[in-house]
Amino acid sequence: MNFSKELFSEIKPVRINFILVIFFGLLAAVTTILLALSLSKIINGVFLSKQTLQDVSTLIVIFIALALVKSLLSWCQHFFSTRLVSFIKKSFRKKLLIKIEEIGPLTLKSERTGELVNTLLNGVDKLEDYFSKFLPQMFLSVFIPILILVFVFPLDWLTAIVFIVTAPIIPIFMFLIGSIAEKMNKKQWQTLSRMSAYFLDVLQGLPTLKLFNRTQEAIDKINDFSNLFRIKTLNVLKIAFLSALVLEVTATLSVAVIAVEIGLRLLNGNFVFSDALFILIIAPEFYLPLRILGTTYHAGMEGIAAFERIKDVLNYNTTKSNFTSNTKDDFTFAQNNSIILKNISYTYSDRATKALDNISLTIETNKVTAIVGASGSGKTTLMNILLRFFNPTEGNIFIGETDLHLVKKETWRENLAWLPQNPHLFSKSIRENLQIANVRATFEEVVNAAKIAHIHEFILDLPNGYNTLVGENGAKLSGGEIQRIALARAYLRNSPLLFVDEPTANLDPIVEEEIVKDMYKLFSGKTVLIIAHRLNTIIKADKIIVMKDGRIEESGNHNELILTNGYYKKLLDAHGEIIC
Repeated sequence: MNFSKELFSEIKPVRINFILVIFFGLLAAVTTILLALSLSKIINGVFLSKQTLQDVSTLIVIFIALALVKSLLSWCQHFFSTRLVSFIKKSFRKKLLIKIEEIGPLTLKSERTGELVNTLLNGVDKLEDYFSKFLPQMFLSVFIPILILVFVFPLDWLTAIVFIVTAPIIPIFMFLIGSIAEKMNKKQWQTLSRMSAYFLDVLQGLPTLKLFNRTQEAIDKINDFSNLFRIKTLNVLKIAFLSALVLEVTATLSVAVIAVEIGLRLLNGNFVFSDALFILIIAPEFYLPLRILGTTYHAGMEGIAAFERIKDVLNYNTTKSNFTSNTKDDFTFAQNNSIILKNISYTYSDRATKALDNISLTIETNKVTAIVGASGSGKTTLMNILLRFFNPTEGNIFIGETDLHLVKKETWRENLAWLPQNPHLFSKSIRENLQIANVRATFEEVVNAAKIAHIHEFILDLPNGYNTLVGENGAKLSGGEIQRIALARAYLRNSPLLFVDEPTANLDPIVEEEIVKDMYKLFSGKTVLIIAHRLNTIIKADKIIVMKDGRIEESGNHNELILTNGYYKKLLDAHGEIIC
């Protein structure tokens, strides 16, 4: 039987809903038995006892009332089933989102976005049928036949024995055929995940494919994936239809056996007609729960296959460190707090050498500290540690006298703003994209931030102003416009800490110069850490940290570093305005 203890444990917070689903299902089964009983008495009274409408009117009223009650009970069963599934899906999505946030964007780069999206959306949706149909039906397929046997056994023990002997045949066939379908179902789900991942990769890389004239190759591969998925889906359906056929034939033959043995005894006058008719009416209902279980068995397999991938994400091993963190939630960054890094080291799991090797430095309060160095020198790793995307493997970070690793990530991030190299804009309006930085900001505050970032006039020239949709990742805007919106976000957030990662790397010199001027206005009165490759971005910095091979090679302001004639001067001489 396709039963998962791990999935069943998810019911615990809403077990009352699950119990009510079973309870109303059993009550509906009782009304079905009573309906069959009243119907057999009505037919017996009208056709054999020659009763009039008035004689059977009470039974007819009872029959109609029972039919209405059964409809109400079915509605209640569906209602609580929907509530159960809604909670569980919400719970799984919340767990997945928390885990994805815990894993961090850098670790997730090794995963395929399309596959994760498929798991988060389609994977969780596949659990719906498991919890709403398969799992309740497992219990009902046990209790309802027993309930029917309780009514049938006093009337005819021979029929009850036939029920008991033939009932196990259905789950046996279901298991034999279902075990084959289960393997096919897992393969189908894996194919769907790979296809989703590849399709999203193609969509994201469409400009590059067009540029190098490789679109046809991508189209052919999508066709191959689609055909493979179609074939595997049809193989699963073939087994499902075969299983349904076997179950229907088995149930039909079992009912036929009961009909024959009851019919023979009726002909011999050894059976009361109303009892025989009741048993014949209720016989298909005895096998119905088992047949429904066979039908939902495949939905259960889909849920199990999806859960395997969900479990992989939830059990994803995050980067380990020697810190116990996330215990303080009352932290507030004070204006006089410097950021002190002591003996910080970090090694990526897939590398032998250290990305950061015994780094010690102080990021002084209300000053601009810049980090420069060749690619691979450890600049971005250092920034990511300060953003709390992962913890250092060695060393400590202090904010004033507070150990950073005792502060909750969310609390720490509330005190900072981040201006990345490639800011992401969502397929929403400009106003909504700006308010991501501060959801409580008023429209006047949004406009003021846009004015400071010199993007207000451009926004007003758009067809719908601040309500203009920008497209996914700012498809309708230029690089400079996107960067200015990101700058306006940082103004709107107005955090005491500001981390900046190569903000002008993809801009032309004229736009770059304008944005650098506006950035330094934003830097006023803030503690700023900036990674940059261009000289004009960092030349005004109060302190420049020069990194090489994961270590600090030298530090000082621009003029001091030029005079020392060290590694910084060599970088400038070798690369000019673009330091590295």
